[in-house]
Amino acid sequence: MLDFINYPVSGVLWLWHTAFASIFGTTVGLAWVLAIVFLVMTLRALLLRPFIAQVRFQRGLATMQPHVQEIQRKYKGDRERQAAEIAKLQKEHGVNVLLGCLPIVAQSLVFIGLFHVLRSFQNADTANYVFAPAQVQSFLQTELFGAPLAATLGSAGDAFGSVALVAIPLMIIAAIATHFTARFSVARQRETATAAPNAEVNLMNNLSLWVFPVGVLVAGAVLPVAILLYFVTQNAWTFVQQHLVYRRLDAEAATVP
Repeated sequence: MLDFINYPVSGVLWLWHTAFASIFGTTVGLAWVLAIVFLVMTLRALLLRPFIAQVRFQRGLATMQPHVQEIQRKYKGDRERQAAEIAKLQKEHGVNVLLGCLPIVAQSLVFIGLFHVLRSFQNADTANYVFAPAQVQSFLQTELFGAPLAATLGSAGDAFGSVALVAIPLMIIAAIATHFTARFSVARQRETATAAPNAEVNLMNNLSLWVFPVGVLVAGAVLPVAILLYFVTQNAWTFVQQHLVYRRLDAEAATVP
């Protein structure tokens, strides 16, 4: 059903693995590790402009909030008129809801696609999307510091010690990166807010600060090492990107009279 996502993700992963395998050799695990890392970098580079649009969207919402509250007060009980006035307000402020949601939706779809593709590396005699059987076998035999990329903590068996030595640090790094990424976002939200956050906002902030990082730790026990590597790369990119993009937008705002 999601082949429209699975095949492109598989194709990009294949391109990067083929490129690195031509440098390091097909039997060297570093080719697969770098292929996963560069898959993330490729996606995030393509989504850079939508991410900037998302930040502008969030700032636009903060600027609009007093006007939205006034519309809700003025047209209380008339939801149709409220929706029409808020849509008009969004247009005036250049707020595009679709662009604001695009990065999150795209990242979620790519994660689902990558998870499915990596989980489909099961039989060394069977092709997996654009990967030939020989490449499937290569992936299944690849290890990162002694831990198979396809292994999970829950299914490691006799290799539990080797997998744990790699998976647990990756889980911890991903959880810490998730926390600090959320922490930075919450801090920026509070800086730009024109009113005190409501109960729903506080709830979401607490979820992103504490529950989501814990969720990464819990989910890490059943995720392949390759997916944990994806998570670490994704969160590291997000953390750096946030700082660079916000710094750029702050500099732009400072030049506006």
